[in-house]
Amino acid sequence: MSSTVPPGNLRGAIDLSPLVNRRTAPPPGGPGTAPAGGPGPSPALPGLVLEGTDANFGQVLELSREVPVLVDLWAEWSPPCKELSPVLERLVTGYAGRIVLVTVDVEANPQLAQAFQAQSLPTVAAVLGGRPLALFAGVLPEAQIRDVLEQLLELAAQNGVTGSVPVDGAPAVQQDAGEEPLPPHHAEAYAAIERGDYETAIAEYRTAIAQDPRDALAVAGLAQVSLLARLVGKTLDGTRAAAAAKPDDVDAQLDVADLDLSGGHLEDAFDRLLTLFPKLDQPGKNAVRARMLEYFEIAGADDPRVIAARRRLTNLLY
Repeated sequence: MSSTVPPGNLRGAIDLSPLVNRRTAPPPGGPGTAPAGGPGPSPALPGLVLEGTDANFGQVLELSREVPVLVDLWAEWSPPCKELSPVLERLVTGYAGRIVLVTVDVEANPQLAQAFQAQSLPTVAAVLGGRPLALFAGVLPEAQIRDVLEQLLELAAQNGVTGSVPVDGAPAVQQDAGEEPLPPHHAEAYAAIERGDYETAIAEYRTAIAQDPRDALAVAGLAQVSLLARLVGKTLDGTRAAAAAKPDDVDAQLDVADLDLSGGHLEDAFDRLLTLFPKLDQPGKNAVRARMLEYFEIAGADDPRVIAARRRLTNLLY
């Protein structure tokens, strides 16, 4: 059986409260994890696949405030577990630090098995912002698992969990050996994004654009990090409820469009704003046009959906 991520619900049916206060145990995976505590850069980890235990899961909860944590509950005697675990590891590694995988041997960690209600194996769950979320049980096709992970990242963005974990002190996204180093303002923007400081990243990209208005990478980077900054603290249920209550409110509709875009629903975001456009006064039209241009930068000029939306926007303008 399987289930997709229920938007807006971080608790599901799981109760990890008995494990929340276990924060004095060594961090999962061994040395290298930053201690739990106040805000700061994402902790360096020995890898993107860690071992979770009854004793150290408090550290996993803390880590989940920086980056989504996928939890693979498995057992040595289960063939389906041996089939699924390598797939999860490969997929998580492909996200280059945007998701961390924690494996839990249910035989050795009965409290976690009970907390996550692992009635069959394998069971896959997640933790976001210190809160658990049920995902699916059993073995799913790889494409379907990838869809679940995309939903998890969407939900994480809606709840402000947008970190990218460096491994062994190196940035999660590394340059090829033969690649030229990033320009200074781009490098500063990347570093700021990794520590969740979106305002500094925005300022760095704006400075780069001021120095070279033709810097297309800075323009695209500014659009992307501006979206991340706007998503902080937004929830799917609250944002959609506000938009439904005020269907002609520009800000409310822009917020929903941001969520649609962050979840990969580009056409929905475009259609929402372009349908609203003719009803707006000039300041409202200017706001929608500016946001649409940001979306075009994020998606890329060659995307067929961008081409169609740009044509539709031009027809509305003229």
